[in-house]
Amino acid sequence: VSLKVNRGEVFGIIGNNGAGKSTMLKVISKVLRPSQGRVRVWGKIAPLLELGAGFHPELSGRENVFLNGALLGYGKLEMESVFDEIVDFSELGSFIEAPVRTYSSGMSARLGFAVATAHIPEVLILDEILSVGDETFQKKSRERLLNFQKQGATVLMVSHGLDSMIAMCERLVWLDHGQVRLIGEPAEVVAAYRGENS
Repeated sequence: VSLKVNRGEVFGIIGNNGAGKSTMLKVISKVLRPSQGRVRVWGKIAPLLELGAGFHPELSGRENVFLNGALLGYGKLEMESVFDEIVDFSELGSFIEAPVRTYSSGMSARLGFAVATAHIPEVLILDEILSVGDETFQKKSRERLLNFQKQGATVLMVSHGLDSMIAMCERLVWLDHGQVRLIGEPAEVVAAYRGENS
């Protein structure tokens, strides 16, 4: 795979299960090392790769906000300054004091998204996260991403929600078994993908 994502771009990755989408995001996020080749990233990365990744199930939501913030490179004071906004955005209210093991997958995902996006990252990486939560939360999340883009953040995202990818992304890449099939304008790439997978 060889591609370039431009600064400030919302870039999407589509493909069937097993195509290499999540693996590519993990390599870019430095969770995995590439077996060959190289990845160059300019800027601080905020990855949101799995629901509740980096959360400790026995700790409260509050404690996990600070733990996850530390994993993203933010200090205690930085996290304290955005804590109320995180709770408000995640819509957890009093559940923030409950152990994360009691959260639904949607609650964990909302908290993870709120923490990862509490500060404007230079590069935000999202793996299937915009399909979580109700329609209102999804809309709120999309608006936050578009606001980040306006402020110069780069967003890399994977989703099977093809209509959302067309609406949000400037370009898409279609991966198939670790190979690039097509890069281009979202509607064109999705049409080709759907044509082969229908």
